[in-house]
Amino acid sequence: MEHKVIHIDDNVELGYSPDSGVKIIYVDGLPFKDFIGDGVLRPYEDWRLSPQERARDLASRLSVEEIAGLMLYSPQNHLDDSELTEGQREFLLHDNVRHVLVSRVSSPKVAAEWNNRVQALVESRTHGIPANNSSDPRHLATPDAEFAAGASGQRSLWSNLLGLAATFSPEQVEEFARVAATEYRYLGIATALSPQADLGTDPRWYRYSSTFGCDPKLVADLTRAYADGFQSPDGNGWNRKSVNTMAKHWPGGGCGEGGRDAHYGNGKYAVYPGGCYELHKIPFVNGAFDLRRGTGASSAVMPYYTIPFGQTPEDVANGYNSDVLLRQLRQEAGFEGVICTDWLVTHDEVHPGVHSGKPWGVENLSVAERHYKALMAGVDQFGGNNEIEPVLQAYQMGVAEHGEEWMRRRFEESAYRLLLNMFRVGLFENPYIDVAEAERVVGSPEFMEAGYQQQLKSIVMLKNKGSLLPLDKGAKVYIPERFSPEGPNYWRQIIPQKIYDPVPESVVGRDFIRVESAGQADVAIVFIESPHSYLMGYDDGYIPISLQYEDYTAVDAREHSIAGGDPFEEGVDRSYRGKSARTINKCDMEMVHKVRSEMGDKPVVVVINMLNPMVMKEIEPYTDAVLVGFDVQSQAVMDIISGRCEPSGLLPFQLPRDMSAVELHCEDKPHDIPCHCDAEGNFYDFGFGMDFKGVIDDERVRKYSSFYF
Repeated sequence: MEHKVIHIDDNVELGYSPDSGVKIIYVDGLPFKDFIGDGVLRPYEDWRLSPQERARDLASRLSVEEIAGLMLYSPQNHLDDSELTEGQREFLLHDNVRHVLVSRVSSPKVAAEWNNRVQALVESRTHGIPANNSSDPRHLATPDAEFAAGASGQRSLWSNLLGLAATFSPEQVEEFARVAATEYRYLGIATALSPQADLGTDPRWYRYSSTFGCDPKLVADLTRAYADGFQSPDGNGWNRKSVNTMAKHWPGGGCGEGGRDAHYGNGKYAVYPGGCYELHKIPFVNGAFDLRRGTGASSAVMPYYTIPFGQTPEDVANGYNSDVLLRQLRQEAGFEGVICTDWLVTHDEVHPGVHSGKPWGVENLSVAERHYKALMAGVDQFGGNNEIEPVLQAYQMGVAEHGEEWMRRRFEESAYRLLLNMFRVGLFENPYIDVAEAERVVGSPEFMEAGYQQQLKSIVMLKNKGSLLPLDKGAKVYIPERFSPEGPNYWRQIIPQKIYDPVPESVVGRDFIRVESAGQADVAIVFIESPHSYLMGYDDGYIPISLQYEDYTAVDAREHSIAGGDPFEEGVDRSYRGKSARTINKCDMEMVHKVRSEMGDKPVVVVINMLNPMVMKEIEPYTDAVLVGFDVQSQAVMDIISGRCEPSGLLPFQLPRDMSAVELHCEDKPHDIPCHCDAEGNFYDFGFGMDFKGVIDDERVRKYSSFYF
């Protein structure tokens, strides 16, 4: 899709498609895009005016139908090729959707070409409002990817957020965000559905690996750095290089009862037995809303699915809760940006154990009534809904209750916020992508190098008995194949079993001699993953979520749940006391034990890809060295083992002594879990980590070990 560009200065360039019908007019010798096509320059078309002035002007010009379209946010879109699907054309043209969630993309070229087709399609419609494409985090490394100087890829590769947190470095997080923002814009993405600012106070939460850990001060600092890097990648405030951030999930989603998650009805309640409700707002108020690079605050916020049980006048989910949004977020926290619901909150629930709609607390309302209640609670936008009709019905409900003038004004408030985020990042001037430049920039060698260096900094060494690591060059190493058993993932999809080599042969061969058995080896290196709890605490009823490999019975769980109730359930008690759970990958523990037996007195190194904090007493006693990675390339781990790089990561959470300690802690309270003590006498607490000289005690540890409450 060809487009033309008129370069004005370093901050402004006009991009347009000759096929869209949009014309260029000149006023005072300067070019402007004439979206309406009558040769008259409207304030919103005038790039010399402030984004606020332009957004106010355009909001006043939009019809109710056009504003309703702005309030929609499409479900996921997979870009396997650059052609628009019929479904995409339908929601763009019929429903006036302008906020599009992009998930999988097959290449930078496809993403850029697809974006250009979308922008050309909408450029001459609805006053020229461009598409504001968005993405969930998309920079995770793959274990078997190899890195070499000069390499390039489809995108740069970094650890997950826990790995970023393990660096204990806001500067590192901001560097990641600057790189990611640059790649996003070349993929046609102008909004990041991140950072996830939730405090990881309950270690069982399945979204734990997408948090910055459990500590309010660390999470606040890293959240700020993340939003600063995305929204101001060059440090100069808003401009056409910026990417909007949507901080989530207000007021914190990490304290579901029993560690369950609110994507399902069985996890709809957030509980606060430790009295720490306000603590969970710190990463937002002191982080996402306190930026230092000229953009002020994250441009949007997503409230979580949960019902904040007992914290507000009515027990309804955050997205329907006027106290949570209008009083706490708008008035107390002073947030002025977009409030966008999490995905599918207005849809119907099918069953507490089935992934479906999430209308928690308002299950009895119709879909249109849910939209209206959310609007009255302060919501500007509906995640995962690309159908305009229920929003228009909600508008008529507002007219009936408050009158046409009041409801029109309410709609314009949301339209202003939504449009402002487009004007600030330059989408009205040039939403198009240079396809060749996208292929050059995204996954460039420079960005790949930056990502790989961060992965190295994220790896945490927990144990190094007798200074085993780094291993001598030329050592004979036994690295058993990893068996991943068949089982359901979080979305109830059955993942087939897989047997695979955890480290490419070429990576091992750089420093070591690989042997086929323990008997031939000087040292064994065993790659495993943290325990995957079966069905995440629900299997035709409530069962515990386990952080250990062995089968687990919850003898210390609450006798009666704090919260409960669902239209599909007869009672309100969700206690799982005395019930048992198992993990899918118990075979990981069994492999460690087996290799330990086979190696005899020879050393065993265990490498754990840790997605949740885990019970270490099943693994640590059988090891001589332990390394923890957070979705990093195995090559990075081997660079630590070989001594090419020294470990420097620190635990951004606590590793529990046992499951009893987990059951007895408060879901909402950080730093309240008794930690594992290893054979060397080290406690695996928040901030613990080792380098080759011993336990790390540097300025990072001292800075973040001082937060008490």
